[in-house]
Amino acid sequence: MAGIYLNENPNIENIIKKHHLQDDPVNNARREKVKEAMLHAWNSYVTYAWGQDELQPQLKSGLNSFGGLGATLVDSLDTLYIMGLKEEFKKARDWVAESLDFDKDYEASVFETIIRVVGGLLSAYDLSADKIFLEKARDITDRLLPAWDTSSGIPYNRINLAQGKASNPGWNGGNSILADSGTEQLEFITLSQRTGDQKYQQKVENVIRQFQKIFPSDGLLPININPHSGAVKSYSKITFGSMGDSFYEYLLKVWIQGNKTESVKHYRQMWETSMEGLISLTRKTSPSNFYYVCEKNGDSLSEKMDELACFVPGMLALGASGYRLEKAEKIMNLAEELAWTCYNFYQSTPTKLAGENYYFHGGQDMVVGTSWNILRPETIESLMYVWRLTGNETYQDWGWDIFEAFEKNSRIESGYVGLKDVSSHHHQYSFHHIKCSNFI
Repeated sequence: MAGIYLNENPNIENIIKKHHLQDDPVNNARREKVKEAMLHAWNSYVTYAWGQDELQPQLKSGLNSFGGLGATLVDSLDTLYIMGLKEEFKKARDWVAESLDFDKDYEASVFETIIRVVGGLLSAYDLSADKIFLEKARDITDRLLPAWDTSSGIPYNRINLAQGKASNPGWNGGNSILADSGTEQLEFITLSQRTGDQKYQQKVENVIRQFQKIFPSDGLLPININPHSGAVKSYSKITFGSMGDSFYEYLLKVWIQGNKTESVKHYRQMWETSMEGLISLTRKTSPSNFYYVCEKNGDSLSEKMDELACFVPGMLALGASGYRLEKAEKIMNLAEELAWTCYNFYQSTPTKLAGENYYFHGGQDMVVGTSWNILRPETIESLMYVWRLTGNETYQDWGWDIFEAFEKNSRIESGYVGLKDVSSHHHQYSFHHIKCSNFI
């Protein structure tokens, strides 16, 4: 997911130094191991997939799964910079300047292009102040804007980058997806702030106004929305997992991005309403007392939780301080309980890697559902936030446990791969995800 963009360029060196003040030998050693892992992933990408969207480590080749936009390269720029990998960053920067071309006759995912490419370019600009990144971010975003040309203002989720023709996939009945349509605010607001052109912010503010019109009392929006009428498909799924997740995350992060001022108060209000809805979906298992967040289909609850929903503990921890003390403590306690559950998604398997989702049949303890692992970063990100906001180093240690499991089970000579089954050690998915390195 995208990070929180500040209103003004931060002094990154001071931020980094602040978090290094309490260095100790263990943390220093861990930091170097994470940096080495990042270099292993990056050098494999450079060797076998340079300029392509993703690395297929087992095939030692690249794959243009996002239309040939250099998605891995662009998405890695901020990590390279923060880790002080200056030569690697410059090489990537030069590719962006000389070779990154958006004139692609390709049906791109608006959502994926924004969070990976626009977000990556804006992060690189804020870190380096190199204007090439801002120019490229504006170029690709302008190509995406026709997706918002609907009668409701809620965007289509796919667009041909060369032709500007937007649509929704047929498999979803022509509907727009909640997460795909409500997860652009951070990047678009940032782009308006950096360029002085308000058209980007206006597009996403129109979306939020439409969501306010249809926002239910429990704050839980179904995942399917008609882009023409703006109405929700009332009996479609409600979830904090796939296709719902980042909408709720961005409500909070836009409030933080906007310095928690009156102008972004409505984002916080919507988020707090949604958190009451989340609490209503939360259950506890027997006998181990794991908290989990259900999904909802119409009037029926499904006792299933995606690993993707493990962004929730970090989100709750980030939002807790905005409440009065008693409520803040309850929200932080829930964040810690769910962090424990998500950590056990990993610890409960032979490989110590999480499956894609888990079931809690009849409130019983977790059982792996879909058993693959594609190196998702949500749990590690949440553990980072909970550690930073509580000061409890246990969460840092849990993140390290997950890192070591990735090193043991997913690392091969030519990069990192996913597992077909977390109950075995069989590699299948050639999926390369650098984002985990940001949070460890």
